[in-house]
Amino acid sequence: MLLELVLKNKMSDWRNQAWSGVFPATLCPFHDDESIDEEGLKQYIDEVSSVEGINGVVCNGHTGEIMSLRPHERDRVTAVVRSAVDAVNARDNRDVRTVTGVSAEGSHEAIDHAKAARDAGADAILLMPPHHWLRFGRSSETAVGFIRDVAEGAGVPMIIHQYPAWTKAGYTLSEMLEMVTIPEVMMIKMGTRDMSRWLFDYQQLKASAPHVSIVTCHDEFLLPTLLEGADGALIGFAGFVPELMVRTVHAALDGDLPGAREARETVAPLARLIYNFGEPGCGAHQRMKVARWLMGSFPSPRFRRPVRPLSEAGIQGIRDQLRAIDYPVVR
Repeated sequence: MLLELVLKNKMSDWRNQAWSGVFPATLCPFHDDESIDEEGLKQYIDEVSSVEGINGVVCNGHTGEIMSLRPHERDRVTAVVRSAVDAVNARDNRDVRTVTGVSAEGSHEAIDHAKAARDAGADAILLMPPHHWLRFGRSSETAVGFIRDVAEGAGVPMIIHQYPAWTKAGYTLSEMLEMVTIPEVMMIKMGTRDMSRWLFDYQQLKASAPHVSIVTCHDEFLLPTLLEGADGALIGFAGFVPELMVRTVHAALDGDLPGAREARETVAPLARLIYNFGEPGCGAHQRMKVARWLMGSFPSPRFRRPVRPLSEAGIQGIRDQLRAIDYPVVR
């Protein structure tokens, strides 16, 4: 009982945070020739963003295969998503936001992409770290400077994408404490995957910048991170089963432990099917796309190259697992 009261007191104000709650990282459908299926994308975004409790959709993330999209295609995805979200907002009197990923190796390129995303209709960008840092590392001055460069150069609201602590691209707490002083920074998508530091980092960042949302992207540690301290979740799983993720996240943030556990019991078999006890990655995103296609809620299982199609045996395995947990399979 005491723990439940503490959780309720700690988490009761998340609904008053401007950038909080559930933000699905969305998939991107392709035709057989690997061109973007714009009509299929519109229908998918309409379905996801119509779910009560979804506060924003994030396209062109890793789940949306940003690395396989050309720059002009990323902008087109953003425009299509924004159009679909606007229709939902007008129809349902909602205020769902459109966020698009930006991945670039240098500051000038990132500024160009951020401006293009803004012009295509993005309310904010999800800024990934330059991927050459994964190999070569970087100084703190460079890491914070990159965020400042894009903020000052593009002037668009920004979500910082925090990579796992075991990579050379992950930000330290001291670096993030500098980043949250930048006016354009609205949120940090926390992907440290270091549970020993999660609560401490959350508390330090919130003490320094209460207006900046700290959200989890730990699909595989969803409930623990939400209960430790978070303002929401930006996760690919919410683009797979949005209603279930809203139920899980809201229960956890409201300190409803029985409700959160009950929802998590429903999530667990699906999570095992998609993530197979691992971190989110291309394989998981591909299984997510195939599973939705098998259930009749996504237009195609096509993943863009260089990722190769799942084997017939792999698809059959997903089909069998869905049936085993009583999910509808129409293909």
